[in-house]
Amino acid sequence: MGTYREQTHVIRIGDRVIGGGNPILIQSMTNTKTEDVQATVRQILELEEAGCEIIRCTVPTPEAAKAIAEIKKQIHIPLVADIHFDHRMAIVAMENGADKIRINPGNIGGRDRLAEVVKAAKEREIPIRVGVNSGSLEKELVAKYGGVTAEGIVESALDKVRMIEEEGYDRIVISIKSSDVMMCVRAHELLAGKTPYPLHVGITEAGTILSGSVKSSVGLGLILNQGIGDTIRVSLTGDPVEEVRVAKLILRTLGLRKGGIEVVSCPTCGRTKIDLIGLANQVEKMVMNYPLDIKVAVMGCVVNGPGEAREADLGIAGGDGEGLLIRKGEIIRKVPEGELLQALKEELDSYGKGIL
Repeated sequence: MGTYREQTHVIRIGDRVIGGGNPILIQSMTNTKTEDVQATVRQILELEEAGCEIIRCTVPTPEAAKAIAEIKKQIHIPLVADIHFDHRMAIVAMENGADKIRINPGNIGGRDRLAEVVKAAKEREIPIRVGVNSGSLEKELVAKYGGVTAEGIVESALDKVRMIEEEGYDRIVISIKSSDVMMCVRAHELLAGKTPYPLHVGITEAGTILSGSVKSSVGLGLILNQGIGDTIRVSLTGDPVEEVRVAKLILRTLGLRKGGIEVVSCPTCGRTKIDLIGLANQVEKMVMNYPLDIKVAVMGCVVNGPGEAREADLGIAGGDGEGLLIRKGEIIRKVPEGELLQALKEELDSYGKGIL
């Protein structure tokens, strides 16, 4: 039978495809003014470098919609236009090269205007992402279910999907989000068996980098591990680059994404005599640009360090003003504390060239 994500429709977004068991793609959203082409392009290029695979930009004005054409010339990933309330922005965004649009059919201005949007999307074969958030659930559904519930969110999403299907279009992606983690999980579990369309998964308004990362990891972990979800976004109050980094770690931890260096480090204890916290952060930053699928360990002491690093491909373990460089569990040499980072870098460079 396979997982839900293996059974969803394959949808093309620009030069990428989602659904049908294709790799789960990482999305983020710019927080610049879309009208400011230079700032928006600069942020998207940073996100690309971090590993973002689909980018969403808000389109509240005609100027923002028209800016998409120039932005598209300078970026390398599909662009999704985020539309609220004004159906004309969706049409102008598509005319200017948006690879996908995100709308809530319930707030686009009625069936006639929705029909215009769907007609424009159909002409260009541009997918429509139907977005429903728990915070904007219709009053009738809140009353029907006695409050905001997973069941209400799902019914709302399926109603919106039906509206687009009735216009004769099925290039649809569904997004149902809530800031209530377990409600969001339950909603995805209910929806997965009721629709063939790819699902974009995220915990909305998750919060700051710390709380948002925890909420997103728990929620996305529970959903993705059930075979549900075709694209993801980690919503954080902060630099969007952090969203991408957290998303990559979630996928790697679940075994849904390979590639990139995994850094493991110990929590420090009274035996630690080097700046392990600073060192671990430096290592994590340094390894981002290496296209290696290996594990690197950063350990705080020479008592347990070599043993704990045995499962890693490379590792360093701190001592008193010095540390050990470890490869495949074997101690290679002692290195002064100030040279540990450089010694690890040289090992990574050699690893990348296949010298080791």
